[in-house]
Amino acid sequence: MEINAKILTPEDEILSRNIDDYPEGIIIPIDKPYRWTSADVIRKVKFAAIRHFSKKNLKVGHAGTLDPLATGVLLVCIGKATKLAETLQAHHKEYVAGITFGATTPSYDLEKEIDRFFPHEHITAEKVSETLPSFLGEQDQIAPLFSAKSVDGVRAYELARKLYKAQTAVEAIASGAPGQSADSQAVIDEVAAELIRVSRINITELELLEFTASGSDGLENRATPLAAGGGAHSTGVGGVVFQPVTPDAEDKVQVSAASSRINVTDNSALGLPRAVVRIACSKGTYVRAFARDLGEALGSGAHLDSLQRSRSGIFRVEKALTVDQTISILSERVK
Repeated sequence: MEINAKILTPEDEILSRNIDDYPEGIIIPIDKPYRWTSADVIRKVKFAAIRHFSKKNLKVGHAGTLDPLATGVLLVCIGKATKLAETLQAHHKEYVAGITFGATTPSYDLEKEIDRFFPHEHITAEKVSETLPSFLGEQDQIAPLFSAKSVDGVRAYELARKLYKAQTAVEAIASGAPGQSADSQAVIDEVAAELIRVSRINITELELLEFTASGSDGLENRATPLAAGGGAHSTGVGGVVFQPVTPDAEDKVQVSAASSRINVTDNSALGLPRAVVRIACSKGTYVRAFARDLGEALGSGAHLDSLQRSRSGIFRVEKALTVDQTISILSERVK
């Protein structure tokens, strides 16, 4: 696909203050900060863009929502480039995911505390490498209820948080009778299956980048990258091993008032086995659901402890701008 819109890069210093100078609009690949929602980024950029171009009805949107606890490439479209959002969103994406084995959370990530522990001593780098190929290719996936997917116009994670807090109501849904206890994870899964449609996804590449054994701080041998069709894929991610953002990086970004309501747990001190996996996949793939399913396939449980969208179509995180860089460019005046 040929993109005629202006693509903002970290090398850009200024933009014309006349939006008509960009007849096809502007695309800004932004590295979304940890704990920011995609809407947080849009609000910040839109306010600066309206002031910069002096156009109150300026259209600003994004292509492909990222969950609040994810970082990485978020494509922000300005002006006529908003018409490309659906096309851009359909492009294949690449993620780097940190997955902790031996425990699950209701949200499949760090937003909720661990609710169950599972056997994990048998999980090794070799076991993970042997299991990954079974996830290559087209497959059905149920999105986690704690997701950015829309259900009747409401984000699924908003529905999930309400269900999670209303424990008595959730128990009633699971058991059919008041006063009986129910496993919250099973309830969330049941409600998700009822409310959210099964999506057809395609995972084209999987690569085990790192593995930390149970109770170990060291890394075992790196595994061979996998590509759909079973062949080795030697190129990796452009020769770069990405370091996913963890909760320790939270203090490096300004968290919005809306995002500050999102809780983050830290399970790193538990000494559970952990893998870092690169995933190349189609639109609509939920990496948290992949982590859940991978844990089950390994005879254990699992949850996501970090997630970075390293690529969306032709846009890579190395060339993405920070929110501050974007605001700075939109604040500069043409000399």
